[in-house]
Parts: sequence; C-alpha cells; structure tokens
Amino acid sequence: MTATENEATTEESNETLVSRRSLFRGGLGLGAGVALGGVLAACSSGDGSAGGSNGDDPIDVDNVDAEDPLRGSNETNMQGKTVEMGFAVLAGWPPSQAAVELYPEFAKYAKEKFGYTTTVKKTEAGFDKLFQQLAPGLSSGSQENNIMISDSQWLGAFAERDWIVRAEDVYAINPDLDLDPYSSLVRKTYQEYPDGSGTRWGFPQMPDTQGLFMRLDMLEDEANQTAFEEQYGKKLPTTYEEFEPMTMVEYEEIFEFFNRPEEGMHGTAMMYGKDYDSFSCAYHPYAYTTGDIWNPETGEVIGFLNTDDHATALEYFVSLQKYQPPGSEANGIGTMIDLFTEEKVFSAMQWLAVGLAMDGDGKLEGKILAVPHPKFEFPDGSIDVIGAMGGQPWVINKFNDDDHMRVAIDFLRWWYSDDAQAKFEDAGGLPWTADKVNAEGFEDSKYYARAFKEMLGEDKSRDFWHLPQYAELLAIQQEAYNKYAADPDAFDPKRVLDFIAVKQQEILLDNGVTDVAIPDELKDITLE
Repeated sequence: MTATENEATTEESNETLVSRRSLFRGGLGLGAGVALGGVLAACSSGDGSAGGSNGDDPIDVDNVDAEDPLRGSNETNMQGKTVEMGFAVLAGWPPSQAAVELYPEFAKYAKEKFGYTTTVKKTEAGFDKLFQQLAPGLSSGSQENNIMISDSQWLGAFAERDWIVRAEDVYAINPDLDLDPYSSLVRKTYQEYPDGSGTRWGFPQMPDTQGLFMRLDMLEDEANQTAFEEQYGKKLPTTYEEFEPMTMVEYEEIFEFFNRPEEGMHGTAMMYGKDYDSFSCAYHPYAYTTGDIWNPETGEVIGFLNTDDHATALEYFVSLQKYQPPGSEANGIGTMIDLFTEEKVFSAMQWLAVGLAMDGDGKLEGKILAVPHPKFEFPDGSIDVIGAMGGQPWVINKFNDDDHMRVAIDFLRWWYSDDAQAKFEDAGGLPWTADKVNAEGFEDSKYYARAFKEMLGEDKSRDFWHLPQYAELLAIQQEAYNKYAADPDAFDPKRVLDFIAVKQQEILLDNGVTDVAIPDELKDITLE
C-alpha cells in the first residue's frame, strides 16, 4: 500500500470499515531495502520545539510554567480554538488505525472538557515505509505529524536526532500518565533509549508477542485422535495446558501428522520472507536459545551472531519448511493469515495481536487454539522460550507548537483512560498496563489473550537493536537469511551468519558504535 493522506473528522465515525483481513493484507508487504537505512543513517535534526528538554538534562518540574504546553490544556487556554492534528499511523495494521477511527470520541471529550474543536488528518504507510516518509519533514522541523506511531526499533533514530519529546519530561509534569506496566518488557521495548539508560521516549500504544495458532477442531477430531495415538503412541494434545510446556521438537510430531500435501493441507506455516523483519523475528527465538545476536556493551556482532550454535539453530529453523506449503521463503504476516484462514495449514506461527484476523472474519470462530511460542531446551537443560517482541509506541513531535502540543498531551490522557482503552480493546487492541493485563477475565477476553499475557511476562520475549542504524542492519540479515531459506542446499548456515556479522559490524564500526575491527580472515567474505 502506498502512503496516502486521508481526512478523518468526527463526521466519518460511521463509515464502513474495510474487512479485518484486507486491513492486515494491505500494508505489511514491501522489502525494507537500503533506502530506508540511508534515511535512518543520514537525516539531520531540525531546530526548536514547543516543550521538553534536550539531551540528558532532566526537566526542572518545580520551575515548569503553569501554561507549559506539556501540561496539556486547562479550562481556559484552549477555549474556542480549532486544531487539526496530524497522526502518522501504520497502513494495514488495525491497532494503529484504531487511533484515527476513535478520534471522534476524543474530539467529544476535548470539546466538553476544554472547549476546543479538533479533527485529525492521517498519514499512513507500511512498516517499511513510514519512517522514510516522516524523516524529511522532521529533519526540517515540520509539525505536519503531531503524534506518530513508531516501530519499537525506530526510537533511537527519532531520539538521536532530537525529533521527539522525551517521555520522561511528560511523565515528570503529568505523573498520572506514568502507568505501571505489566512487565519490564514494555519499558525496554517501547520506551527506553539508549538500552539500559532508564530514559523513556515512547508512550506504549500496542504491545505484541508471538504465538502459535492451531486448528482446535482438527485436534479434537476423533479420527485424528485415534490415528495420532496409533502412529506416535501418545495422546494428541487438545488443551492450552497440554501444549504450553511443549518444545518445538515435540511440536514437530504434530506438524508431521497434519502435513498432508496430497489433501491440500500442510502442518504449519512460519515466516521466512525478506519483507521488513519477517524472517528475523520468526528466527530470533531459535537464536536466543544459545545467546544474543550481538553484544550491546561493545557493539560486536562477530563472535556472537556467527557461532556454531547459532548456525545449528538457523539450520533447524529453515529445515522446518518441510512441513510447510511450497513458497514458504516468501512468507510474511499476510501470508500466515491467508494460509490459515483458507485452511491450507493446520497451524501458523504468528504475532498474537493478529488473532483478530486469524479467524477468517468469523469462519473459524471457536475452531482455533492459540498458545505461546513453543519452547526450546537451553544449554543448561532448562525448557523455556525467549520470543521476539512486536508492537509499537506513540512518539510526540518535538516541533509541535503550543496548541498542538497541548492537544497531543490531552489525547494521551484520554487514550489511556479506562473508557478509551476499553474501546481500543474492542477494536482488537491489547493492553500493557499491570492492572488491565492482570484484570479478572482478561485471559478469557480474547482467544489469544492468555498466550499474549504469557509471552509478555518477564524475560519471555526480547526486542532487538534500538540503534539509529537499525534499518541498515536489518536489511543485511533479511536479504542473507532469505537467500538461505530459498535454497538451503546452496549455502552453509555458518557462512551465512559470518557474512551477516561482518557486514553488520562494518556498519557499527563506521558509525562509532564499536571499535572492534573485523578479523582479517573474514574481511572479504561474500555469499557467492
């Protein structure tokens, strides 16, 4: 989907929405490419802002003026004004679009509480294009987009260039907005930059974790139950409790059992595509079983990503294509939806927030079991999983004038209200605060909510690279991983990792993230 700008005013609240499935399919697709990396690496910062502090200096709360725009509106300072807000959101991603769809509700709140009129203008692009679209305006100090959805890995690029308001400053002035997260994963993924600094820039919008969607009706089928027990000498699991402790190796028997290409049915589907971060996020849980993909302390990739254990994990992940339909090397989020809802696969590894679309507009309602990402055996013998984190935060444009900054703060205060969050969850959103994730009945509120909660727990998932060089690093590994997935016999998995590690460390060397040189024996490595 190409970037467009659409007007969304209060009169649009009754428009018919496109189907959930087409929303997910619309904007998740094109390759990240080096062009985006160039934008991330090369854009300069603009000047000036309506509020907030620069660099590492904390805001002096005791000396913040009563009319400081970061306080939001009061009973008098916005009376009678009209403000059009620019929202930048992700195309084809319903949780992101929900902010615009619910904006008329906020407009009513703002009119009643503060006496101003507000409408919203939407800028949208896919995951791989939105930052690229926003960067030129931000680099010139434009306030065209006042509130923006940021993929979690973009925080470094936004913050380093001083394009966004530091969330710490907003929280210092508005402690009511500083909500208690369900786990530290929320802060680490959607808010903090640099990693480990404790400095927050993002405001959590939509959390997301990984899981496995399976056909419950096929699991419960009596003929399948009998045949599985005859073939494997054990009962075919049917419940969340039975599946939750299982390892990927144990799941293989189930994938194998349901892999019936002669009947047009395959055992599973996973993401191997080079679009944006499809392969990377799907593969990282396998890699995390043997260590991290880089050393964030020293900036080294060589010696961390390209270990023999990681090569074994990569080879195993790619080998699981044998249970999947042909063409799996192109699989992305949209493909998972299509294969599952068109009943071509028994199971699909997918982002749990996509559960909204996995029932095929109700066709498979009641026929799906969603569970956490399968576990692995770690070197110490423990059985566990570290999934990849998805999801996005809000960021606030630092170049907003006073009126737009006040409305931005007002919107966040409304957005995090119980009423607005309930509407967001009804539209497919997921919560991230401790009170809502721990609320009685949450695990049963959506068929995928229990798995989501499990994977949002402490140390259950992990994000990667919040560096400004994120897109360049990602494009390198997506291209190389995808080549390997497309033709595993043509490449040695260890050499694939060697190549990626060298090229990524070169980028980090060029940008001063590391000072560790490339070993002589790897300097001229290619995949050819």
